[in-house]
Amino acid sequence: MTGLTSEEARRIARQVLASQETEALVDDVLMVVSELVSNAVRHAGGVTGFSVRCDTGAVVVEVADASATHPRSPGTSAEVPGGFGWLLVNRLAERTEVRSRPGGKTITAFLHRPPHLPLPPAGH
Repeated sequence: MTGLTSEEARRIARQVLASQETEALVDDVLMVVSELVSNAVRHAGGVTGFSVRCDTGAVVVEVADASATHPRSPGTSAEVPGGFGWLLVNRLAERTEVRSRPGGKTITAFLHRPPHLPLPPAGH
């Protein structure tokens, strides 16, 4: 899976989302997928695991890589660039988790899935 690109990951995410009532989340999910996958490729030697699933209350994006280094937000030091993608992921996701594991880490982003609103009765 180390050869997974952001484009391929977005295609997979679109396929998962196409069968669900997630229209309102598509752009946010695709942005989170792009950021997490591109960061794994750029900073962690590539993606070692990837999944997108729709749970009852959220769309869940998981990206695993081979680096034990956790993402950081901007503001750490003016001399160290970057961190803005992680900030964006945390703004779009309701919650994020970073779990260390042997051989790397897994980042999970939970994007709130609004309840489906029923159509109003005919004639109203």
